[in-house]
Amino acid sequence: MANQYKKLVDQQARLKQKIEQEDFKLRQSKYYENQQARKARSRRLIQKGALLEKYFQADNLSVDQTEELLKIFADYVNAHKPDKLKK
Repeated sequence: MANQYKKLVDQQARLKQKIEQEDFKLRQSKYYENQQARKARSRRLIQKGALLEKYFQADNLSVDQTEELLKIFADYVNAHKPDKLKK
């Protein structure tokens, strides 16, 4: 009887350890996915910022000045955006 109890306790401990390992792998996977998404977003923002500076010659403007510049053209650009570029 004590031997069976010991086997059950060992089996329970192994299952608990396996669950903890799987939980860790899942959390690690989600962290990796989130990290990749953040990196992709950062890369996209950097590329778009570079294009903004290139085409609007905005490299000497502050963030606030750049925002003001974009506000001036935003309504026009959004109203005349081709259908293929709309969501």
